Amino acid sequence: MLLQAARLVGLQLSLSLSCCWAFSCHSTESSPDFSLPGDYLLAGLFPIHSDYLEVRSRPMVTLCDRSNSFNSHGYHLFQAMRFSIEEINNSTALLPNVTLGYELYDVCSESASVYAMLRILSVPGTHHIEIQGDTSRYSPTAVAVIGPSSTNHATAAASMLSPFLVPLISYKPSSETLGVKRQYPSFLHTIPSDKYQVEIMVLLLQSFGWVWISLVGSDDEYGQLGVQALENQGTQQGICIAFKGIVPSSARPGDDSMWNMMSRLDWARTTVVVVFSSRQPARVFFESVVLANLTAKVWIASEDWAISTHLSSVPGIWGIGTVLGVAIQQRTVPGLKEFEEAYVRADKGIQGPCPRGSWCSSNQLCRECQAFTAQEMPTFGAFAMSNSYNVYRAVYAVAHGLHQLLGCTSGACSRGQVYPGQLLEQIHKVNFLLHEDVVTFNDNGDPLSSYDIIAWDWSGPKWTFQVIGSSRWSPVRLDINKTKIQWHGKDNQVPTSVCSSNCLEGHAQVIVGVHHCCFECVPCEAGTFLNKSDPHRCQPCGKEEWAPKRSQTCFPRTVVFLAWHEPVSWVLLAANTLLLLVVVGTAGLFAWHLETPVVRSAGGKLCFLMLGSLAVGSCGLYGFLGKPTLIMCLLRQTLFALGLAIFLSCLTIRSFQLVFIFKFSAKLPIFYRAWVQHHGAGLFVVISSTAQLLICLTWLAVWTPLPTREYQRFPQLVMLDCTEAKSLGFVLAFIYNSLLSVSTFACSYLGKDLPENYNEAKCVTFSLLLNFVSWIAFFTTASVYQGKYLPAVTMLAALSCLSGGFSGYFLPKCYVILCRPDLNSTAYFQASIQEYTRRCSST
Repeated sequence: MLLQAARLVGLQLSLSLSCCWAFSCHSTESSPDFSLPGDYLLAGLFPIHSDYLEVRSRPMVTLCDRSNSFNSHGYHLFQAMRFSIEEINNSTALLPNVTLGYELYDVCSESASVYAMLRILSVPGTHHIEIQGDTSRYSPTAVAVIGPSSTNHATAAASMLSPFLVPLISYKPSSETLGVKRQYPSFLHTIPSDKYQVEIMVLLLQSFGWVWISLVGSDDEYGQLGVQALENQGTQQGICIAFKGIVPSSARPGDDSMWNMMSRLDWARTTVVVVFSSRQPARVFFESVVLANLTAKVWIASEDWAISTHLSSVPGIWGIGTVLGVAIQQRTVPGLKEFEEAYVRADKGIQGPCPRGSWCSSNQLCRECQAFTAQEMPTFGAFAMSNSYNVYRAVYAVAHGLHQLLGCTSGACSRGQVYPGQLLEQIHKVNFLLHEDVVTFNDNGDPLSSYDIIAWDWSGPKWTFQVIGSSRWSPVRLDINKTKIQWHGKDNQVPTSVCSSNCLEGHAQVIVGVHHCCFECVPCEAGTFLNKSDPHRCQPCGKEEWAPKRSQTCFPRTVVFLAWHEPVSWVLLAANTLLLLVVVGTAGLFAWHLETPVVRSAGGKLCFLMLGSLAVGSCGLYGFLGKPTLIMCLLRQTLFALGLAIFLSCLTIRSFQLVFIFKFSAKLPIFYRAWVQHHGAGLFVVISSTAQLLICLTWLAVWTPLPTREYQRFPQLVMLDCTEAKSLGFVLAFIYNSLLSVSTFACSYLGKDLPENYNEAKCVTFSLLLNFVSWIAFFTTASVYQGKYLPAVTMLAALSCLSGGFSGYFLPKCYVILCRPDLNSTAYFQASIQEYTRRCSST
């Protein structure tokens, strides 16, 4: 509804303007060079004269025919349409027995373009526009329009023609907005859309690694939309815009606005400047660049001025640096140059005879007519020929659409009524070969054409350009021969354009300021790495991975534990097995000599409990070898702690009992009898062992030792261990055994003067001293070393403790039994007791 309302408003405006125009201007004649009768008329919009800026106090039409405003480029376009229609009319294959006519218009301004649109939309033979309910059945003067040359003029023309579905095929404007079919359903163009041009510019910047650029555009729809698209796409691809500026439409070389722009551009200190601008504003810009002496830069040209001599003729522009550009692929119109030369030789000049009061063009009153000789004929540059080919292609697209619509494929055309909407539908379907060039349109009315990448060349006697690459579609990509480029720097090196240089490997780019291209290089810490997909942040490695400083990847951690097959494990295994065998052998020896004085003085049957506790503790040490499992973690420390506690309890009560018998039994007979009657020694051992057993059970229940993977000790290793050493249960069990050790030492020390056969103070003191040294050494080592062999250190300390206890108590007795049987007699023991009694009596 909104679109329909807008169209009705446009129609009313067109009607009012056409009434004024018809009332004041319809009596004039037209120059035959601008019109040609035919069965079907095509309209052409060309800038034969240049627009000029002036302050207007009221709406008025810009008169295009002014002195010193002749536009040679528009003249070539004008002649290209005349040539193509003449060629088609002379063809027997395309539109046989049908002639095409034309109405050509000089559109130097938007107001001139509006007047041309009103003439085109008027009913044939009249000067008015009929408003109908069904605009698709409307028959204007022309069935299709070729042109105009600028985005602003094209937007105005498309807005007026779209309600009537009159095909408007542009040869120059490439704005992406004109491809929006909801707004401009009848617009097509023979030049690729700016959407593709912007994509190619971004690819061009990326191919040379230029991410820090300046961006300049013209103050028109072409420049503003191009700058916006470049900024959006460039930012998405990691390109930073250090400076963005628009050349004002009223700017003049060297004025305040341009000096300010030059200062900001110089301050931005970018090596690459993209100039997405129309030709005239671009010329003003580069004239200011030359005045400001901005040199040693790379200038990226948009298609509108990339190969235009209008820019290359700026005085001093050869010294600004390297100019690369995007241009449509170069094609020529065969015979066009000869056609123009024949036109001049016919003495027609640019606009033919100029009788007073006649029309030199179909929409502007002639004040001065311009004619020229063959020597003065406008030169044909590559830019003019390229755009002329687009006009040529547009006319042929209309002709092929009309050919299909009139049913000319049968050999004869029907010459029926043609409505613009019908022709538009057929133009969208055309697909033909024109001088080895495939002409077709996509759904948006864009041609399937490619771009060339060009470089300006000043190496010869005059300016020229060379094609250094081309683009391809689906997907968009570039093929560039970089060896063809002559750079402005020393040694022909490719210039760089970055805010910050690339960081070394493993260094994150920490952004400084608002642009992600400006950054500081910060090395990644150990345990982190720099992922190429995110260069701004060091990412942590996984738990099972590690990384050194400044790493770009993570490595798998090595899983380590004290394996059975390692040499140190073999040594410990052999030592522990030997201790276990010796303990078992001692138990057998004591069982064989159970009734001998030595065994009875050592505790008798209590010795088997002591030896069994040492064996239990020794069996627990096997759990320190191999990969930790739940059973190993539950038993290894608890078996050792419980076995050591039983052994120390027996040793303590044995030492206490000897001291009490020899020193305090006579003094405390009642206590001694009660001790003997109630089996005090056995009761103490049971209570003491039960206490340690309860501690261990609580340890297992509350602070359950579990297999664990330790990640904190070494960054590159995963240590397999148990958690028992980090629990309170381990501390309680260790403290309890330490208290038993101290009590054992105290009782043994009190008995240092007992009979020699019963005096165990020296051996027990030695064994306990070895016990203390072993654990002090263990804790000292554990405080400075947490590596793979820590279980070996633990096992060695425990093995030393058990070996010391066995050696200090049982080894001397085994020696007596095996080597000194003479000391293992009742008489010897009685003599020792009598000697102790005499010594005590004498003192």
